Amino acid sequence: MSRSLRIFVFYSAVVLVVAVAYYVYVVSTGTPGPERETFLSDIGEGIGEVALWAFVAIYARTALKLLLGKGPLARRLLPDYAPPVHGGAVLQRFLAYLDRTHVYLGIAAAALTLIHIGLMGLHPEIWFFPVVLALIVWQTAFGFFLRWRRMPRDVKRWSYSVHAQLTTGVAISIFAYFGHLLLES
Repeated sequence: MSRSLRIFVFYSAVVLVVAVAYYVYVVSTGTPGPERETFLSDIGEGIGEVALWAFVAIYARTALKLLLGKGPLARRLLPDYAPPVHGGAVLQRFLAYLDRTHVYLGIAAAALTLIHIGLMGLHPEIWFFPVVLALIVWQTAFGFFLRWRRMPRDVKRWSYSVHAQLTTGVAISIFAYFGHLLLES
């Protein structure tokens, strides 16, 4: 296992342990407030599910790139990796389609998440949600810097290294999952 992959697995485990510890603490102390069911929150749940599928598509692209050994992330995490699948024409075309739509899916996922939060409420008493919101704004802002034509080259280079982090996706996924578990408990 490469050093980068070991660090990534360790990071993921630490984030998971922190999330589980906080979840157990909140459940044992009974801190979360009651969930209010309204017409708008029902709409917000549906919008949240669509946002979830947009994020699944975004990270499916990352998983496919790792599987095919494409991109700097795959070379960094798996330097000696030889893909078991050479990625036939169908997979290559599908990856090209996901690359072209990545920006649009990212914008849609961020916008739908903000609408979901607006309709459901932020619930600042559960610290998972403000952290998830900050991470999504972080990813969206640096993705925007990558696409903005008037951005200086140095800022674009730095934005790419900040935006293209699988670690942020892991933190968003774990924190959002446990935050929603807290709301349902």
